[in-house]
Amino acid sequence: MEEEFDFEFSEDGEQFVARYEEMMRNSDQYFFESQSFEYIIDAYISKGQVFKALEVVDYAINQHPFVAIFLIKKAQLLLFTNRFSDAFVALDKAEILAPSESDIYILRGNIYQSMDNHEQALLNFEKALSLEEDVEDILLQINYVYQNMGDYESAIVYLKRILEQNMENKDSLYELAFCYDVLNRQEECIQFYSEYIDKDPYSFAAWYNLANSYHKLDLYEKAIDAYDYAILIKEDFASAYYNKGNALVQLEKYAEAIEVYKQTFEYEPPNAETYCSMGECFEKLDRMEEARSYYRKAVKMNPEIADAWFGIGVTLNFEERYFESLHFYKKALDLEEDNPDFWFAIADAYYKLGQIDLSLFAYEKVLEYNPLDVEAWLDFSTVLYENKQTLEATEAILGGIKNNPDAAELYYRMVAYLFALNQIDEAMMYLETALNVDPEKHYILFEYLPQLQNNTLIVEAISRYIK
Repeated sequence: MEEEFDFEFSEDGEQFVARYEEMMRNSDQYFFESQSFEYIIDAYISKGQVFKALEVVDYAINQHPFVAIFLIKKAQLLLFTNRFSDAFVALDKAEILAPSESDIYILRGNIYQSMDNHEQALLNFEKALSLEEDVEDILLQINYVYQNMGDYESAIVYLKRILEQNMENKDSLYELAFCYDVLNRQEECIQFYSEYIDKDPYSFAAWYNLANSYHKLDLYEKAIDAYDYAILIKEDFASAYYNKGNALVQLEKYAEAIEVYKQTFEYEPPNAETYCSMGECFEKLDRMEEARSYYRKAVKMNPEIADAWFGIGVTLNFEERYFESLHFYKKALDLEEDNPDFWFAIADAYYKLGQIDLSLFAYEKVLEYNPLDVEAWLDFSTVLYENKQTLEATEAILGGIKNNPDAAELYYRMVAYLFALNQIDEAMMYLETALNVDPEKHYILFEYLPQLQNNTLIVEAISRYIK
């Protein structure tokens, strides 16, 4: 029987799978070398047929009870199916057979990590470190454990250990940038990548992460320079083009940003996010038809991209097509119900359509989700005031002041409303507060109620602060 079915591994591996499946169809018993079983198991795993792979593993263990690799593969497959207890049993058996096999401890660490048992995960990964010469992947796993624990300081230590052994480990370069970002230590991140680039000036990943750190510190010119170096080294680096485009947007260089976004399409298929970003650039350039075209491309590719639906609404609003804009604002709102910007746009559209009650409701939603939006408080109160609800307008401003006590605009607006209510003494108290907060913004009061420029009390109060 052995002579008939003992194939050499140099033969076409698919013959092993075919022979195994023939055996199962015939309910027969063939013998396979351990290497043949490994190929069959891996073939099923590569096809995503986990349960078939498990069947083969059990058959292999029956024929080769003292080969630890099959117990390790069994544990791996059991982990895929979340059968952690059974996986531990298989690994315990494997450890008896091959206590020096690092894969046992790596896999056991992965299971503990899946169970959020970080302490045991670390113990097993450290055990694997002591047994393995090539430790980069293990160190990376330890980094992930510390990240899941929220201990990004320790994660950085292990990531740097990887880079000490292999400066070209791209995963570690990106993970390190992520950890610095979470810790909000961009200056330290810049220092690290600058020193790294001194040692390896042709690392596109280092230049890219350096650029991202500059970007997060609003140093957009430096970010663009670093993105350019990354692109110079790796011409097809689509993410670098995209982020460079974002930096140009921050500098209000919208036409340049559009051209850079277009370059991403030379190296990766167009995607909804890039189309949406291009739409925003055209919108900023007041080229609304082109903006709308790109927003529509974005939603056609990904109907779940709320900003693109919103962008279509913005372009229609610009063209005073308020009723049409509402349809698209609502499409965006269906995807992000708690987005205050969407509610603000809806409130404004309803106001322009004369649907005051709906506008007021939408403003209330804006302020529910973002009570720090001073403009929303001012606009909300304006709608109330124009609707002859002056007392309600003052109450709205009081709410705004409570949430934004340093916003001079709100105090000046309160002065206007109190004068309208003929509450002069209280109005003057608020004027003094407004002038203390920011005397230079006193013009706001006159923009809203020009007739107050002739009020002696107001003019005298302002003259004490403005010479």
